Amino acid sequence: MTRKDFVSSLFLGLAGTKAMANTTNNIFNTADAFTLPNLPFAYNALEPFIDAQTMEIHHSKHHQAYVTNLNKAVLGTPNEFTPLVDIIKNISKSTVAVRNNGGGHWNHTFFWEILSPKTTAPSENLMTMINRDFGSLEKMQADFNAAATSRFGSGWAWLIVQDNKLKICSTPNQDNPLMDVAEVKGTPILGLDVWEHAYYLKYQNKRADYIKAFWNIVNWDKVDKNLKKA
Repeated sequence: MTRKDFVSSLFLGLAGTKAMANTTNNIFNTADAFTLPNLPFAYNALEPFIDAQTMEIHHSKHHQAYVTNLNKAVLGTPNEFTPLVDIIKNISKSTVAVRNNGGGHWNHTFFWEILSPKTTAPSENLMTMINRDFGSLEKMQADFNAAATSRFGSGWAWLIVQDNKLKICSTPNQDNPLMDVAEVKGTPILGLDVWEHAYYLKYQNKRADYIKAFWNIVNWDKVDKNLKKA
C-alpha cells in the first residue's frame, strides 16, 4: 500500500466513523442532539425595529453558543437523548450548565418564531382573553412593558397561560415559565429577550425604546397558535 492509498483509506475510515456517529449521536458529532434553527426571515427583515447586525450576532453567535455548550453539557448523560422541552420542565434535576444553555436554546428558538416582518393582529379568541384578563390590549402591553423594563439585569418577559388565564411574568437569565424552578409557572405564548445583546447595538441603554419597538414585529399568528396548544 502506497502512502497515498494509506491516507485515502484512513480518510474513508474516519468518514465512515463519523457517519456512524451521526446515527448514534455520540461524541463524534454532538450537534446531532441539538442544532441551531434557521431564522424564519432574513437578518435585515425586522429593520428598523431590530437591525441586521444585531440579528446576525444574536442568532449566529449567541444562540449558536447556547447550542454548542448545551451539547457539551449533556454529552454522556441521559439528557443527551431527552427532548429539550422535557429537560426544561424538569430542569431542577440538571446541572447549571444545562439550565443556562438549555434555557437559552429553548428561549431563543421560541423568540425567533414570534417575530415577523409582516404586520399581524391578535385573533378574535386571543383578544377575548386579553380583554377578559387585562381589560384591553393596551393594558396588557403596558403590563408586559413594565415587566420587561423592571427585570433587573438580564432576562425575559413573558405572556403565559396559567389555568386557562393569561398572565405576565419575567424570569432571570435564561430561565422560562416552563421550568419547575420558575417563580411563576405557565405555558409561554409570547416572550421578549431583554438581555443587552438583544438590543444594545441599536438602542444602547434605552431598553424601554427596544421594548416599545418590539410590538411592531410581533407575529400574532404564531402567538395564537401557541395559545391553541397551551
